[in-house]
Amino acid sequence: MVISPALVLGFATLAGSILWAGPRPASAADDGAFREGMARVGPGSYRPLFKDEEGPRLIEVAPFLLDRYPVTNREFAEFVDRNPRWSPQNIKPVFADAGYLHQWEEQDLTEIADQPVTNVSWFAARAYCKEQGKRLPTFDEWELTGQASEDRPDGTADPAYRQQILEWYAKPAIMKLPAVQDTTANYWGVHGMHGVVWELVEDFNTALVTGESRTDSQLDNKLYCGAGAAAAVDPGDYAAFMRYAMRSSYEATYTLKSMGFRCAADAEHLAMEISQ
Repeated sequence: MVISPALVLGFATLAGSILWAGPRPASAADDGAFREGMARVGPGSYRPLFKDEEGPRLIEVAPFLLDRYPVTNREFAEFVDRNPRWSPQNIKPVFADAGYLHQWEEQDLTEIADQPVTNVSWFAARAYCKEQGKRLPTFDEWELTGQASEDRPDGTADPAYRQQILEWYAKPAIMKLPAVQDTTANYWGVHGMHGVVWELVEDFNTALVTGESRTDSQLDNKLYCGAGAAAAVDPGDYAAFMRYAMRSSYEATYTLKSMGFRCAADAEHLAMEISQ
């Protein structure tokens, strides 16, 4: 039995445009402000899928660091060796459902070592990132990164790139996940943001929250009825609606064979840490 991946990686929203600010980021080799294996992303802005009562809005995202590749089975197995309580045999039901790391039971770990780890709950992903001195990326950070094409920070402004995203949804699920090093890098130098697996974010359960308690109930009503598209900046963005639906239905203990993750960190924090 093989792992069946998702058609589109993560929860990137293609609903609007990124407004780029600042110079193109330096490479890992010549920028001492971030760790090896992490890329500097931002600053920038993105337009979320749903508008509020005042209309479409932009969300500013400060610069941060993001793993260039999703966490692999090999890396997560090393974490489990150091922390046995997160092993499939010891994991408590409060932290993960019965599908936790199910692929390790069905496949030779050496054959999938460099593939993205899947069937990992939000709790387990957070624990992994914490041990690394990192964290899961926020909703906004993932959105900003995920909307970049191979050569532009604002890939959603490119009709060809947007069509490429939609075509991924139309293709049958690939039978075998690629090794992370074989995935495509975007403008920021982050690999595999689309077309491999979905990815967890820290605040997945805020996907449909405006931050204004007086209007949240109205927003929910719009999203879960026939008027849902009326609240969207781009009602025709099918891929974005699919990603928002995934976020709104996910629970922290869920483990999915199409769900992986990568870690992030504050750029300022790592700059201080590396300089010490």
